[in-house]
Amino acid sequence: MLPAVNLRPPFNITRASHVVLHVADLARSRDFYVNIVGLVISEEGEGVCYLRGLAEACHHSLVLVQSQGGEQTCKRIGFRVFFEEDLDSAYAFFKSEGLAAEWVDVPHQGRTLHVEDPIGTKIELCAQMETLPRMYLKFESFTGAHAQRLDHYQLLAPDTYALCEFYSRLGFRNSEYIAHGDKLLGAFMYRKGTCLDLAIVQGQGPRLHHFAYTVSESHNIFTACDLAGNHGYAASVERGPGRHGPGGMLFVYLRDPDGHRVELFNSHYQTIDIEIEPVRWEAASLSTNVRWGIPAPARWYFEATAFAGAALIEPAEKPNPQTLESYALALSMQK
Repeated sequence: MLPAVNLRPPFNITRASHVVLHVADLARSRDFYVNIVGLVISEEGEGVCYLRGLAEACHHSLVLVQSQGGEQTCKRIGFRVFFEEDLDSAYAFFKSEGLAAEWVDVPHQGRTLHVEDPIGTKIELCAQMETLPRMYLKFESFTGAHAQRLDHYQLLAPDTYALCEFYSRLGFRNSEYIAHGDKLLGAFMYRKGTCLDLAIVQGQGPRLHHFAYTVSESHNIFTACDLAGNHGYAASVERGPGRHGPGGMLFVYLRDPDGHRVELFNSHYQTIDIEIEPVRWEAASLSTNVRWGIPAPARWYFEATAFAGAALIEPAEKPNPQTLESYALALSMQK
């Protein structure tokens, strides 16, 4: 069912690192991520804002870039590699695969490589980043939901198995997966030894479904919802609070002022040991996505952030998940 994993990949990706978003109103987006999510501003400049979580020492995990033409897209998702020579190995690998690979100069990151995976996902790789003091003990400065660190991304892809196979060649392992019969619908993949760095779910893509930050306490999730209501973002609380099946985390999903989706959740288990087998979830079960709570609205499944300049590919078969709307309709018909 799952592709074979290359445990000695051609270069060593260590973790999900950062995401770069185009936003329509930089000041408004910055305030959302500071006052609701609880990120710390590392640096601001003309048309750009760098933010990080309270437990993060590296300069940024979220970069907000003022859009010049009104686009509200994802510019890049970032992964760290372990050594500088891994960047050279990555460049050779992507070129040998006939995929885009280009050296670029990115502030605060040292040497950076821009690449694309087989469906056109925009990615940047770096081996190092400037550091700043961790803020997790500066309690007097905490705001919002006290987001700690960037944990993972979820991509929508037209063929989950094919993209899972590609990242398996790069050393990504599966913690859990969603399947229906022999068809792989969702793959939860990792490099850093927890459940996730990259989730791949079937849908029109490449698109960024969400990126996720950890919080230390479950009450931080409810704090995010309360603050969203107080700051005029009540409608942006899109899904949850609830508890996932895969990973077992408490969660909430929010939409920022540009519609980009961010998840807050209370961490998950370790997956370092080689003998651990991936957990299979049956797609037909409601517990696939939520252990308690109600199903997600249709927009949670079908709306996502496009990557700047990437052409969209339709899946051969459109997903048909149980949504809040179909769940409510079924309940009404029982009366």
